[in-house]
Amino acid sequence: MKKYQPPLTLTPRMLALVADISEQVGRLSSLRETTQTPMLRRGNRIRTIQASLAIENNTLSLEQVTAVLDGQRVLGLPREIQEVRNAFATYEAMPGWKADVRSDLLQAHALLMHGLIDDAGRFRRGGVGIYRGDRFLHMAPPASRVAALMDDLLGWLEGGDLHPLIASCVFHYEFEFIHPFADGNGRMGRLWQTLILSQWRPVLAYLPVETVIRDQQDAYYGALSAADQLAEATPFVEFMLGALKQALSDVDQTAQVTAQVTDPVKKLLKVLASHPSFKSGELMEQLGLVHRQSFRRTYLNPALAAGLVEMTDPDSPRSPVQMYRLTERGHSMLKHP
Repeated sequence: MKKYQPPLTLTPRMLALVADISEQVGRLSSLRETTQTPMLRRGNRIRTIQASLAIENNTLSLEQVTAVLDGQRVLGLPREIQEVRNAFATYEAMPGWKADVRSDLLQAHALLMHGLIDDAGRFRRGGVGIYRGDRFLHMAPPASRVAALMDDLLGWLEGGDLHPLIASCVFHYEFEFIHPFADGNGRMGRLWQTLILSQWRPVLAYLPVETVIRDQQDAYYGALSAADQLAEATPFVEFMLGALKQALSDVDQTAQVTAQVTDPVKKLLKVLASHPSFKSGELMEQLGLVHRQSFRRTYLNPALAAGLVEMTDPDSPRSPVQMYRLTERGHSMLKHP
């Protein structure tokens, strides 16, 4: 019996992206102390969850998702709060699963959709059409074929010889084409691609590629549609490789920022956390400093350059009433040191 092979055309752009991404991954792996701190891992995981759920119309903000995971009360729909808790539990359980094992896939779906649908952890038993808003995108294969199609896909993944970067993208597309579950297919496809990538390089377990997809949703769905029309995964693979490259660039930049957070900058952030904003003189007073030039060189300028602090009036940097406040990144740095 011939083994299933998903239709795919390898393109020069694909191969160039794989080379670029591999170089980025190597660089991040070598900076393990910077890229794998508990703060960054948790921050990237929260960004992943918020973005993946936002793609599925969950309205909770990054701050609200963080609060939910910190055990705080959040004003939001119970279903959306449950989605956040489920997603976090599922991503945390990810290291215990194998990407090519059907029972692990079903277990992950059961955890991800716990309390949200009746068929959590089971393949769908009815037909499904895929829509975005009122627009019809795709008619998934009949339910009677789902189990066999998924076994073929998982078998291909187990014995395939494609580079893991490409194979993960192909799996993502084929998974969405089959649409094996009654609900949760989008977030499951993104989760499982992350699992495949993390088993190739552990540093990718916390790569928030979902944030890129969320910001480029039209292109994401356009790539899925183009692949459907072409009857092969090629357009979607090219899109996803581009998204992975962008996400790695963002993580690399964040790692560099984290490396710049010296003890003086941390002290400055703590002072700014006590009040919405301060003038530079007020900050110096709070820090017990008297030399303005030293304050700017050691405390304020590095914090501004790292994107942890911002001016309240950036168009007039020398304004006598200029004040400084924490950015979202600065708040996050203090919450998860």
